[in-house]
Amino acid sequence: MLLFLDVDGPLIPFGAADRAYPVYEGPPVSAGGHPLLTRVDPALGRRLAALGCDLVWATTWMDDANVCLAPWLGLPPLPVVEWPDEDEPPDLLHWKTRPLVAWAAGRPFVWIDDELTEADRSWVAVHHPGPALLHRVDHGYGLTEADFEAVREWLGGS
Repeated sequence: MLLFLDVDGPLIPFGAADRAYPVYEGPPVSAGGHPLLTRVDPALGRRLAALGCDLVWATTWMDDANVCLAPWLGLPPLPVVEWPDEDEPPDLLHWKTRPLVAWAAGRPFVWIDDELTEADRSWVAVHHPGPALLHRVDHGYGLTEADFEAVREWLGGS
């Protein structure tokens, strides 16, 4: 089972009104010019790995996710989805949707992102032959226990 993981929003919370974000101390790694790295809870790496999925970066961070985030989270370098140069997708479809379905190549997957809509879910249901969970995370808070529970529940039933 693949798990496509976005960074900004799910791992780095932002945009919550009047919310003071926690600051975490992780292992000594280079922030690589990413001043918000300390908003990422290093325990998320262990929790994501415990889901038993093949983790894949699905983020505009590209390989910077392996340079900065993987060590911070205690994860090995992960595969990175390379985004094709293309025009905007039609209608309300997220620009990542078609490339992720292509990358999955029929394999079951979970996609964790803060910008998912029903248009993406509908498109995947029609164009992807395997099971897929498109799970939207509230970018104001990042991944929460409720998000992990929803993913675990889906994985248990898929």
